[in-house]
Amino acid sequence: MILIRAIGLTLLLVMASLLPSSAAEADLRAIIAKFAAATNFSATEAVVRELTATGDPAVEPPLPALADGNLYIRKADSQVFVGKDAGDGIDLLDPLSGEKSASAAKTDLTKIKVNNGLRRVIRDGLGTLTLRATDPAVRIAAAATMFKTPDAANIGPLDAAIAAETDASVKALFEQARAASLLVSDRPEADKLSAIALIAARGDRDAVSLLTSVEANSQGAVKDAASSAIATINSTLALWDAGQNIWYGISLGSVLLLAAIGLAITFGVMGVINMAHGEMVMLGAYTTFVVQQVIRTSFPGLFDWSLVIALPLAFLVAALVGLAIERGVIRFLYGRPLETLLATWGVSLILQQAVRTIFGPTNQEVGNPSWMSGSFDIGQLAITWNRLWILVFALLVFGVLLYVMKRTPWGLRMRAVTANRRMAASMGIRTPWVDALTFALGSGIAGIAGVALSQIDNVSPNLGRGYIIDSFMVVVFGGVGNLWGTLVGAFSLGIVNKFLEPYAGAVLGKIVVLVLIILFIQKRPRGLFALKGRAVEA
Repeated sequence: MILIRAIGLTLLLVMASLLPSSAAEADLRAIIAKFAAATNFSATEAVVRELTATGDPAVEPPLPALADGNLYIRKADSQVFVGKDAGDGIDLLDPLSGEKSASAAKTDLTKIKVNNGLRRVIRDGLGTLTLRATDPAVRIAAAATMFKTPDAANIGPLDAAIAAETDASVKALFEQARAASLLVSDRPEADKLSAIALIAARGDRDAVSLLTSVEANSQGAVKDAASSAIATINSTLALWDAGQNIWYGISLGSVLLLAAIGLAITFGVMGVINMAHGEMVMLGAYTTFVVQQVIRTSFPGLFDWSLVIALPLAFLVAALVGLAIERGVIRFLYGRPLETLLATWGVSLILQQAVRTIFGPTNQEVGNPSWMSGSFDIGQLAITWNRLWILVFALLVFGVLLYVMKRTPWGLRMRAVTANRRMAASMGIRTPWVDALTFALGSGIAGIAGVALSQIDNVSPNLGRGYIIDSFMVVVFGGVGNLWGTLVGAFSLGIVNKFLEPYAGAVLGKIVVLVLIILFIQKRPRGLFALKGRAVEA
């Protein structure tokens, strides 16, 4: 007897849990059936709003079908179905479950017509339905949509969503969306003033856009509060914009550092004006392209490791080409800087044409690994992962190179040759091989710079041309042959460029920077950090 009672109680509980669902489904079907009696767009819109006001995710399937023109009424019994084209006829799907119910000829059906205004209502309605989604990202997207397209009809669903929300960050977004909807409603002035205060605390450009609309369409205290909030937000955004420019300048500086650091070594040790340095960067970028092509065709699972694989290969390719240039051309031209400039310029043209012959003149596709894709926000700062990793990589290269120069025997020989070539030779240092290996090192670093630049710039035969002048400016400004000067010069020029661009434009900004460097060199001919030594100071 006890077992029978337990079974009976369980059945009652199960039936009790199913009844609300069945009742809710019946109510939804009753609302959907009203589409059959809607004779114009306004009546159809009223049914859409009634469906979305239920807040039930089950009504989501028929709404996109309506927006796409795939919601039909069967003439025989006025039932509403989602239609799917089946050649000569149309398959009729249940609007809630999506299961196929029947098929019908097109002449037996009436399509429910929609216009752009109705599609907008459907889109906004679908946004309210996602307020209860299990995925927080979906709820956040819904809150953002409702904030940007406020509607007094959203207040009720948002109130329910706020009461049910357990995630504090998502709840805050819901409250901001509710405040936006309050501002376009007929609620009391006190409620609107509270909503303005909440939106002002958000402090972003979407808030300014919304409050600007409120300011234009309001009077009295609401208008004044909106104006004050806009002024406060704009002053805060100006500070964030300055921070954004500093980040852009640091990002540009990291690129200039990678492109110039190899040039700083060769120019400082050898006194060679290497106009083919940009082509070493280009070779590194094309090495990355070749590595990714091989991985795509043969080892697709290794794509996220493509840059790690490309780095040593790009260094070797560029270093070997640099060694060949030094041994084949430059070693015959030491002490004649103008001739080295002309010779290396000719080498750069040869390398560009060789790449055009092998790979073609058009840009090549180099993809971003997953860990370098996307971005994140810090306050109002937008930071992309690829730029951040390039900054980290540039500083790592700088640190390794600084260690080699200061803490290894070979770095000691290189510094000795830089300070006094004749004295270094008399001490037994083979200066020709120091020159050759230094040029190879500088070229190899340019090659790994090309790996990084392939992630933010077009990989083409002209890739290096855009960085060679900037690289020379960085080296001359920072101090020829001084790594710390190159670091400070790269970041200084990057930040100055980004602050000048909004006012002078990209091209004029570079001209202004060049003029400033020329004026600076008049006062400090050896740059920010001048090398010291008898030969250098002579």
